[in-house]
Amino acid sequence: MDKTAKRPLLPAFFGMKCPNCRTGFVFQNKSVFPLGKTVALKDSCNVCGQKLTSEKNNGAGMNYALTVVIFMLNLLWFCPLYLALKENPNESWYENNSVFWYLGSSITVVILLQPWLMRLSRMTYLYMYFVSGAK
Repeated sequence: MDKTAKRPLLPAFFGMKCPNCRTGFVFQNKSVFPLGKTVALKDSCNVCGQKLTSEKNNGAGMNYALTVVIFMLNLLWFCPLYLALKENPNESWYENNSVFWYLGSSITVVILLQPWLMRLSRMTYLYMYFVSGAK
């Protein structure tokens, strides 16, 4: 592979690579642990030298949007599961505890995915910032 050719966008994005060269790793730790340093960025890319700390937003808005998407995806799998496992066909969703099961499972999934959602939101803002031409 030619050294000047960039890697494909999506594998570089999900691999948490530099938005400029798509080779260098963006975060200080490759793992999401320790949780206190989950979204700690390097000052610059160790491959191309691109400054990575120029992002103005910490990604809180995108993190909220990703959390809502996770809740909607949970609803997509929970509704068919609820209908398949419903004991009484005449029973409405508000007459049993299905809403609480949905909320409990969704909140659990969002809490477990939160470190990765925070990183994805930071990567989304980095890629939006650098793809728009700002350096």
